Amino acid sequence: MTDQPVPSDVLNELAALRAENATLKQQLKSETQLPMSLEEFKRYGRQMIVEETRGVEGQLKLRRSKVLVVGAGGLGCPCLPYLAGAGVGLIGIVDNDVVETSNLHRQVLHDSTKVGMLKCESAKEVLSRLNPFVVIKTYPVRLNYSNAFDIFKDYDIVLDCTDTPLTRYLISDVAVNLGLTVVSASGLGSEGQLSILNFKNVGPCYRCFYPVPPPPNAVSSCQEGGVIGPCIGLVGVMMAVETIKLILDIYTLDNFSPFLMQYSGFSLQSLRTFKMRGRQVKCQACGENPTITRDTIEKGDVDYELFCGQRNYNVCLADERISVKEFQNSFLSPGEFNHILLDVRPHHHYEISHLPNTYNLTVKELRDMDGSIAALQSQIPNIHGQSEVLVMCRHGNDSQLATRILKDQFKIANVRDVRGGFFKYIDDINPTLPKY
Repeated sequence: MTDQPVPSDVLNELAALRAENATLKQQLKSETQLPMSLEEFKRYGRQMIVEETRGVEGQLKLRRSKVLVVGAGGLGCPCLPYLAGAGVGLIGIVDNDVVETSNLHRQVLHDSTKVGMLKCESAKEVLSRLNPFVVIKTYPVRLNYSNAFDIFKDYDIVLDCTDTPLTRYLISDVAVNLGLTVVSASGLGSEGQLSILNFKNVGPCYRCFYPVPPPPNAVSSCQEGGVIGPCIGLVGVMMAVETIKLILDIYTLDNFSPFLMQYSGFSLQSLRTFKMRGRQVKCQACGENPTITRDTIEKGDVDYELFCGQRNYNVCLADERISVKEFQNSFLSPGEFNHILLDVRPHHHYEISHLPNTYNLTVKELRDMDGSIAALQSQIPNIHGQSEVLVMCRHGNDSQLATRILKDQFKIANVRDVRGGFFKYIDDINPTLPKY
């Protein structure tokens, strides 16, 4: 059998394959000698050429960094993609809440298909697609004194994206005991604020700023007070900026000064930065003789609920309340309308959606009347001491307070609260009404 000549096209193909193989070997050898892959150079190139990011050295700092974000809501959603996009190596997300339709106008990391899904898992899906070089770890739990230390210990920086003083004190206290810096922010309505706490375990903590928590009735949530999506979004983006600055060591012990940054979106956008006092020697968490230690926190000796207080809405007796079903059957069925229905939600809530034949006065407006029937009659002409009054609010909390005021201050004997409020009525009786 004689050898047959190899066709030229086959020889050309073999030569091309050898050349490609050699190129791949050279590229692999080159990449093993580089601090990052070629894909990472391409991905972060336009970030690295900004002088303040300090090029490859700064990018490697970002890749080695470990950032924990507590809350994947209005602040966490705009913050997280920028941290992932910047190349933060490990991002942890703590949130046991699920996505609701009412979140989507501001929590734009989620979408309509994610309703009912855990927010931390929804965020992980998006961030993993955005940057596969970043590791995302989720914690679908409610942060408390028994789990905070175990979660925090694996991170360098903690971002407080929560909306209650109780959680802010807990985050700050745990961070102080672990020597972690906290980027803390909050937002409501069209305003927000941001600060850096426990900077390098030297700067002031949250308790230094606020040794005494605000009264429970002075604290409002997004659910109660509402929020403009882009306004809280801007504060979340500012959190990402401050975090990157911390990772890149833009702040140092020599140049860092405690601050509080306040943003306002309406009517003209403004951003003001205030100098804040430093660490306080008498601070219970970070002062010279701290009483809030890891041991006292983990044992539950630090009672955050007692310290921050809770609003007591349970001020009505059982016979001073009726269910929405009783309300519908006894007072809204066809027939003579001989009772007064008072809706005590804020006026702009009332304008969005309400029941017919109702009056709208807030709890504050009732309090300001100081029990004067004449003042009350100026708003509800046919009301008197023997009137039958039913009180409704959004969820059945403020309506209890209003019931107590009408009975105790105005001396109207027959006043009852509708349990669960307007939203409970919508859920159980009439889902065709707008629910905001």
